[in-house]
Amino acid sequence: GTRQGPQADEHTPLMLRLSLLLLVGPLDALRVAVTGAGGQTGQHAFRKLLALPEFEPVGIVRSEESKAALVKSGVPADAVTVADVTDEAAIAAALAGCDALIIGTSAKPAPSGETDESTGRPIFGFPNGQPEAVDWLGQKSQIDGAKAAGAIHVVLCSSMGGTDPGNMLNALGRESLPDGSTKGGDILLWKRKAEKYLIDSGVPFTIVHPGGLLNEPGGKRQLVLGVDDERTVGERSIPREDVAEVLVQALRIPAYRGRSFDLRSMNEGEGAVTTDFAALLDELGGRDCDYSLGKMA
Repeated sequence: GTRQGPQADEHTPLMLRLSLLLLVGPLDALRVAVTGAGGQTGQHAFRKLLALPEFEPVGIVRSEESKAALVKSGVPADAVTVADVTDEAAIAAALAGCDALIIGTSAKPAPSGETDESTGRPIFGFPNGQPEAVDWLGQKSQIDGAKAAGAIHVVLCSSMGGTDPGNMLNALGRESLPDGSTKGGDILLWKRKAEKYLIDSGVPFTIVHPGGLLNEPGGKRQLVLGVDDERTVGERSIPREDVAEVLVQALRIPAYRGRSFDLRSMNEGEGAVTTDFAALLDELGGRDCDYSLGKMA
């Protein structure tokens, strides 16, 4: 990278390196891959990392068009790599040399143009890849690639709703076959399978389940953490930019490792704007999401 302070020998023990980092600034900035960096939440996280000298982010995007759009907006071309997460070899190559990973990819539903005759509602499909390919196999490839690279932390942006197999998001893109079985869809079941794979991988992890994503400015709300889709105070939604901030803070605050939680917010003007992200995590009182609930694909 270009933004380097005093050099640390690559064999310097990790905790010492991290401690030195806090004292003297970047020795060799933490190289963090961000997938989904051309998307919405992933791009917010990527841009936040670019602005912080202790990180050397690599944005991973699916297409040359996505890369060109980022570069046109002022992102350095050498900070963006093109690799499709459904291509296991490509993603492994893109993650080589990375110290940490933020997984910001997700299958994206879009109207297919067809209508469900029984309900009159539009039928949704997944034109850029079904959840099984993107949210399960694509995330598995990312986790495997990060592990092979010797990454010290994987932060996964998932979704609330995983404890309820009947969640309406699971019906998107799902087809009923003549024999009564189904194919496609089930996005939250595939996401949950990938989360459990990450937990079992042995790589230090943080799993964040945001509620409904809002395109509103971040840094203006009190954030609320919870587990298992509980709804206590606040809304079931959160600005994407606030989600991105938590993904970044998870890399900075060691207590976020080994944790899985839901992330929501109060309405703007309610409560006090969250600025202390260590204290935010303390609100969980040591609780984490329970993967015996709901089901996985």
